[in-house]
Formats: sequence, C-alpha cells, structure tokens
Amino acid sequence: MTDASSATPEVLADAQIKRRQILPKAERRQQLIDATIRCIAQHGLSAVTMQMVTRDAGLSVGIANLHFESKDNLLKETLRYVAEEYHNGQIEIMEGTELADLGARLDALLDFQLGRGVTQRQKMSVWFAYYGEAGARPVYQKIVSTVDKLAAQKLETLFASIIDEGGYRGVDARELATGYSALIDGLHLGLLVTPRELSKRRARSVARDFLRRAFPDHIR
Repeated sequence: MTDASSATPEVLADAQIKRRQILPKAERRQQLIDATIRCIAQHGLSAVTMQMVTRDAGLSVGIANLHFESKDNLLKETLRYVAEEYHNGQIEIMEGTELADLGARLDALLDFQLGRGVTQRQKMSVWFAYYGEAGARPVYQKIVSTVDKLAAQKLETLFASIIDEGGYRGVDARELATGYSALIDGLHLGLLVTPRELSKRRARSVARDFLRRAFPDHIR
C-alpha cells in the first residue's frame, strides 16, 4: 500500500478523482452543477465547455455525459437548479404556516431574497448570464417562466392579505408586487455589477423602505 505522505501529486490527484467518481448519482450531478455555476461566473456562459466543467469538478467527461448527455443539458439543469432553489425558497416563506404574523413573513421574505445564499455572486452570475445573452433567453424563459409566475402569484396573494389586514387604501396588490419584484431584480443586478456602489446592507435598506412605504404598520 502506498504511503499517502510519500505519494506524488499525480497519484493523489488520481485517487481524489476516483473517490469522487464513486459517489452516489445525486452527489455527482450536484458536483457537476456546482462546477458549472463556478465556470459560468468565471468565464461567461458562451465560453463554458464540458472539459472546463469536469476539470473543475475533478470528474471525467464520460461521467458528465453519463449524467447529462450534453453540455446544453448540463447548462439547462444548472439554470433550473438555481431558479428552483430561489423560487422554492420564496414560496416556502410566503405560503408557510410557521410565521402566522404577516409582517414577520414579509421580513423573512426580504431576508431570504437579499440574504447571503441568494446574493452569492456565482449564482447571480448564472441568472444574468442567461438573461443577458440573446441566444440563451428562450431557454431562460422556458425554464424560469413557470416558477416565476407561481412566485409572482404567491407574492400578490401575500400583499393582498397584508392590505386586507392593515386596511390600507389606494394600494393595488398586483401593481405593488410587480414593482417590488422589479426592485429586487434590480438590486440583485446592482449587487453583481456594481458591488462597490451598492452594498448588501444598502440594498436591504432600499427594499425595506419600499415595503415600509407600502405597509407602514407591518414593517417595523
């Protein structure tokens, strides 16, 4: 048996790849998706290759083809993963029963949308890489539109409940939800593109001020 302390870097690298390749299917798929997220953030969507992703993941191209069949499928599943993680997180908060207080639920939603997990630069890069490249927009629309619509409906329902509970007048839940969603998208883009001008703390302050103006009795 080879002593790990005396093994060459090449031997250690080969051993690491073999350990990664015997992981369960779900873990290997996640490895490849995580590597794709990193590669898109570093190189851009159009520059990503299967070889680049597998090298980052420490897996072979054959393993990647086994799980995703092609680079296009891998890129689509990466977008789907990021989109569902974000929207499912929002929906869980908006329709969850753990927070009966609507103001607390709104606070939790804002914390999630501008929290560390969502505003991670690598994940935001995936969103805007697809949205920014004309050739990728049809794929973006096909994958994201369904979860987008569901999240928008849940947000409108939450706002309508708050309006009803607070007795707010002259406020339209749909228009308010549309404006708030656009604000959050803009803040995400600002955090990605101009992080020196827009800090996460300031982004949260801007979003909270929007909600406070709409629901002064629910945002403390």
